Amino acid sequence: MELKIDSEDLEDMLLKIEDSFDIRFEANELAHVKTYGEFCDEIKTKINLDHSGGCTTQQAFHKLREVMICSLDIDKKEVTTTTELAEIFPRETRKNQIKILEGNLGFKLTVLQPPSFVTGFLVILFIASFIMLFIDWQYGLIGIGLAIGGFWISNKLGNELNVKTIRELSERMTRENYVKSRRNSKTVNKNEIDKILENWFEDFLRVRKSELTREALLFLK
Repeated sequence: MELKIDSEDLEDMLLKIEDSFDIRFEANELAHVKTYGEFCDEIKTKINLDHSGGCTTQQAFHKLREVMICSLDIDKKEVTTTTELAEIFPRETRKNQIKILEGNLGFKLTVLQPPSFVTGFLVILFIASFIMLFIDWQYGLIGIGLAIGGFWISNKLGNELNVKTIRELSERMTRENYVKSRRNSKTVNKNEIDKILENWFEDFLRVRKSELTREALLFLK
């Protein structure tokens, strides 16, 4: 089976994995990797941390709850895995509260996004402007510039939550900030890595988990 993956998307995902596990690959260090299994093995080999048990998502939840209680003056009983983020972060103060929370956690949570209708409009504008390049390149370039500028501004000002519950946020922390979500950042639960890499491929590259066999070939487009 071949996993048809955009090479740039894979590179972007690898950078995020490096940040999450606090590792770095040299240029072309993974050039020999041909299969999904080999890719996972290289990641696990690079993570030079002591093995320690314990669920990282659970540790992320406890860390998140502790910081919320201290930073936002929230009662411990109000923060459970099923608590909806909208209850803790009201729209009026959401951006400021999340900024404070990120500062005390020491990493970004990436939980805010612009409204879907804004993103949809900008995508349409970009596509229409690209087509316009073949008709009137000046108007096309103006439209593309406006779309790119719109994306930048909307991402900066976006105030919509893209996860619903504390559980979902804890799971995202585990994936995107694995080491910093651990109780001891010098340890790793090696039994979790395969599952986390599976989630990266499914969520970031849109590859079905059923396709992620060790023998699956990484066919880069």
